[in-house]
Amino acid sequence: MLSVTDMPRLSIDIVSDVMCPWCIIGWLKFEKVIAHFAGRLDFRVQWHPFELNPDMPPDGEDAASHVMRKYGVSAEQSRANSGRMAGIAADLGFTFNRGPAFRMRNSFDAHRLLNWAGALEEPEQVAATGVQTALKLALFRAHFTDNRDVSDHRALAEIAASVGLDRDRAAAILAGDDYGEMVRTEEAYWADQNVTGVPAFILGGRMLIPGAQDPEVFIRVIETKVLAAAA
Repeated sequence: MLSVTDMPRLSIDIVSDVMCPWCIIGWLKFEKVIAHFAGRLDFRVQWHPFELNPDMPPDGEDAASHVMRKYGVSAEQSRANSGRMAGIAADLGFTFNRGPAFRMRNSFDAHRLLNWAGALEEPEQVAATGVQTALKLALFRAHFTDNRDVSDHRALAEIAASVGLDRDRAAAILAGDDYGEMVRTEEAYWADQNVTGVPAFILGGRMLIPGAQDPEVFIRVIETKVLAAAA
């Protein structure tokens, strides 16, 4: 097994939204890719913002009504789709708890905290994933499993503190406009890169793989496009 300093390094940029169920499913699948290449490849993961519903009002919207309105599906189709996603997530060790009170939320402030967390990480950190990933996963769990309002500033500060971030600094960011311009700039950049849906995985800054793909898709691309080139 190679040491971290001797392994080829691969940046993984993930464009996603906390509101996106396929984004957490895509990440759980990608964790299997990281495990597959353990000792062979040094992954560095960074998350980037995307808002599925940038105009979502502060009090959110009933999730079932939202899906039916936005995608033009029936209540039966919505329930079937939710059940299918819940089953896939459960097989990957994640719980979707989308009860009658489940709501879609505005995710802009969550993205501001995620950009803050990403800015705290050192480029040369040893771990493939750091506090930004920890915060992203905590936000997914808060929204999909615990049915917490991840647009609420108090809840967001508590979630940030739960992964070791400074609660007071998180609260101060949320009370002001810090990192808002950065989020908007990143959203515009990825739109210019033709990222129109999430999750989107960008490998090595140039290879775009859209959607919650199975691990085998990533493994094949990495074997042929990354490791073969580095050999």
